[in-house]
Amino acid sequence: MATYVDILKSEFPEIDIEVFDYINGVLESGGADFEDGEEVFDAIGGLLQGSSADCKNEDDVRDICLQMFNTLKLNNRHPARKQVLLDAPVQLSQISSDCVSATSDVQGIWMTKRGQNTTVNAKKLEKAEAKLKAKQGRRNEKDSLRPPTQVVLEEASASQASNKKDTRVDMSGKNRSYDIRIENFDVSFGERTLLQGAEISLATGRRYGLVGRNGLGKTTLLKMLASRSLRVPAHISILHVEQEVAGDETDALQSVLESDTVREGLLIEEKTLNTRIANGLAEGMESVRLSEIYVRLEEIDADKAPARASVILAGLGFSPKMQQQTTKEFSGGWRMRLALARALFAKPDLLLLDEPTNMLDVRAILWLENYLQTWQSTIVVVSHDRNFLNAVVTDIVHLHSQQLVSYRGDYENFIKTKEDRLKNQQREYEAQVQYRDHIQVFIDRFRYNANRAAQVQSKLKLLEKLPELKPLEKETEVTLRFPDQFEKLSPPILQLDEVEFYYTPDRKLFSGLSVSADLESRICIVGENGAGKSTALKLLMGDLTPVGGVRQVHRSLKIGYFSQHHVDQLDMNVCSVELLLNKFPGRNEEEYRHQLGRYGVTGELATRPVASLSGGQKSRVAFAQMTMPCPNFYILDEPTNHLDMETIEALGKGLNKFKGGVVLVSHDERLIREVCKELWVCEGGKVKRIDGGFDEYRDILHEQFRKEGYL
Repeated sequence: MATYVDILKSEFPEIDIEVFDYINGVLESGGADFEDGEEVFDAIGGLLQGSSADCKNEDDVRDICLQMFNTLKLNNRHPARKQVLLDAPVQLSQISSDCVSATSDVQGIWMTKRGQNTTVNAKKLEKAEAKLKAKQGRRNEKDSLRPPTQVVLEEASASQASNKKDTRVDMSGKNRSYDIRIENFDVSFGERTLLQGAEISLATGRRYGLVGRNGLGKTTLLKMLASRSLRVPAHISILHVEQEVAGDETDALQSVLESDTVREGLLIEEKTLNTRIANGLAEGMESVRLSEIYVRLEEIDADKAPARASVILAGLGFSPKMQQQTTKEFSGGWRMRLALARALFAKPDLLLLDEPTNMLDVRAILWLENYLQTWQSTIVVVSHDRNFLNAVVTDIVHLHSQQLVSYRGDYENFIKTKEDRLKNQQREYEAQVQYRDHIQVFIDRFRYNANRAAQVQSKLKLLEKLPELKPLEKETEVTLRFPDQFEKLSPPILQLDEVEFYYTPDRKLFSGLSVSADLESRICIVGENGAGKSTALKLLMGDLTPVGGVRQVHRSLKIGYFSQHHVDQLDMNVCSVELLLNKFPGRNEEEYRHQLGRYGVTGELATRPVASLSGGQKSRVAFAQMTMPCPNFYILDEPTNHLDMETIEALGKGLNKFKGGVVLVSHDERLIREVCKELWVCEGGKVKRIDGGFDEYRDILHEQFRKEGYL
């Protein structure tokens, strides 16, 4: 029986040798994977049509591909026949490896320039190769993602070059410096290297903002510091606000007080000794010890601790009543606030904060900004809130290209200094290139001039000694695009009229709520946590039914909703492409990839399990899912959580270009100022508009702080 090689030679006698080799490699290496003749046609049909001397039509080529598929199928059933195929022309992949091993300047057939006499259509060759890769990619995705239990999350690890001198000093207990310097360390996440040969210096009393794109390793670096996988002197206490407080019978205020282990230990010892003395069991030295405890308690102002803990809790939004509630009564968001309150009260030598503003409303963020400005020990904070960083930090540490670069000053100063540094580096690079070219011109001109041989040799040695030039690695610009191909709608398109709502009759959340929005609206809703912001959004969307009043909506209104818990509701066991496929079936893979690409989820990111993505990358996938149906109105509840600053900037620009309506709940001051034209304050069962915008709202909050004694 004829092999596919025989079919190729007989049907396409004038086929270009390079195309022949390529097709042979495709069919030989992937023959077992093709399911029918149509898949063979998809892989190589375009090339075969271009190689046909007698201009075969598409149907003819399909028939030939079916014949070749049948020979492949038969050959796979009878492995002994594979020897016929192995004697066929060598694979393209083999040619590539041979070429690469022979010389580094040659990169294989698909990368080399073709001679003018070739009949290969380069575009068709690339297209065929892309189709084959896409097909194989789809197979790999399905194999790796099913069953879901096979998804294994990668783990982070760190390694550090040993410094024997520092190790000896640390182990001896003589190191009393609270400065931290970690040199020549690597951090990895699974097989991905996040930091390589990096170093970081943290001076005591300085407040550092750790910034960089999503997924580069900021959170992982904090975890490595907190776990002491990177060497931090043993006498330096570290607190990493990462997990919420466990729910139990301890009230909120007591939970915060217990975070000061020194004070708690002294109080327990005092109580024990007093009991022994009252029962006549105490020995002489125990009375002396009790006196020492009283002195120590006075030194640390132990009697003022409850008042200090109460101020911290109040600043983070806990009312006096809430401070007496048990921790098990609070939701996850409030328990995270408790974890932050405990860390602030305990005053560690190194405080690590990962996106602390995510769990806070605007009021609590403003309080935290003021509180941290007087912090005495060292802070490293990861935050996407540009205004928060400007208010709090004294230094910026930029994670980029697997390195950490430090800048003095706040975030605005970092942006300016970084731009100036990049401009200088670019000028230096261009000057070096020009200098090299100048030397090379001399060498080329006098290479064969005997009288100039010594000078040429000198120039060659000079070129060898010059440092290797590396062009600047510029971060790609982030863009978020919100499709807006829809017709204009006459207002009002969304309206709540005298709405009343409650979850339980004894506690009314809204009464007489009347608001409206149209396609021109850019509205931000602010207010304290628990004031009803998310409930107001759900009433606008129709997810909640008013107890009284009316919700009116235009029949052509199409709402896209982004929940602050949207990211947690994604299917973690599939990749981003498959996630969209499951949610919106019936489209081709390119459409899903294009949609993800609008939000920066490109390349291998789109084929990795969602569970392995960073928080910001998951948010981008959630944006891609939300915008797939092309809504004409967006309701966004805390969309900036987990996004890096570049993506937040892109979000603001994308929303400004969007021609539909936007209602937004956010605590990000910069985004509010950039996008929103109206500010609604949710408070006391009402939603009222503030004419002075965010500036007026900020002034109102500062005045409240002063009256309540929190500043």
